[in-house]
Amino acid sequence: MSTGTSPTARALRTLEILRARPGTTSEELAERLGVTDRAARRYVAILREAGIPVESERGPYGGYRLRRGTRLAPVAFTQAEALGLVMAVLDGRPAAGEPGDLVGAALDKVVRVLPEEVGRQAAALREHAAAAPDPWAVYPDPGVVNTLVEAVAARRRAVIAYRSAGGNEWRAEVDPWAVVARRTRWYLLCHSHRAGATRTYRIDRVLAAEETTTGFRMPDDLDPVALLEEHLGSGWAFPTHVLFEAPLDRVAPWINAPMGRLEAAGERCVLRGSTRNAAMYAQEWLAAVPFDFRVLGGPELRAAVAAAANRLAAAAAEPEGLSR
Repeated sequence: MSTGTSPTARALRTLEILRARPGTTSEELAERLGVTDRAARRYVAILREAGIPVESERGPYGGYRLRRGTRLAPVAFTQAEALGLVMAVLDGRPAAGEPGDLVGAALDKVVRVLPEEVGRQAAALREHAAAAPDPWAVYPDPGVVNTLVEAVAARRRAVIAYRSAGGNEWRAEVDPWAVVARRTRWYLLCHSHRAGATRTYRIDRVLAAEETTTGFRMPDDLDPVALLEEHLGSGWAFPTHVLFEAPLDRVAPWINAPMGRLEAAGERCVLRGSTRNAAMYAQEWLAAVPFDFRVLGGPELRAAVAAAANRLAAAAAEPEGLSR
């Protein structure tokens, strides 16, 4: 329920108060809304204009109440909230526009039970706004996510069955610290007893999860997002070591955590990390940094940078046999 100060938000707050406290007087309503008696009566009038049967009774035991038998939706949205919800779903999950999508079906149900005016605009946005598909988006099984979240909340270990990117399958007992959503990917941040170390697992690759009865202690001052970002830039097959010909404060805004750890080196700075895809690291990440750099370590990264440089140099060469 919105707690804003717009007339619509206050009218919805009025509805919430009357549903919870039948017989609320205009004075009590004004006090709870933080407005004058006259304004409180105006919000009651807005509800009546919207077709909500609000009755009033005079006398010492009188006040406003909803007509007996009035049935309302369990949740009320302002127009801005409803539109914002539809926009967030389409932005975060373009597949919601496709037939049979689980989240899209749930959104349709929400839109159908909205009040007529709010629902009409939300339905129009739902129908006519197009979302560009994300070819890299993957979504985990909601049941697996739920099991892991419950294990996090209960501070109990979980046993997961996992399939790696290479197709290898194994089981591991983990202390589930957090479930983190990052750029259309869902990750489990945990301590793996199989590896004896902190690990991040893609939840869409978790085949099954089961909560155990064994408890665990959550690390002190855990920052799940920061720790996830740090681990996404380490532990991969190909090491990366890059020297930038610029100071750390200028380079840092161009470096995301999965690229590795950036450290000062006098008037220059160095980046150390690892990657599982040297070509992507060279062409998408390093190429976007607008400062001169040199690859100091990682033969795979050095080869990937050379290949990218050769390809770009060839693209810029004067075509043979063609006039200007």
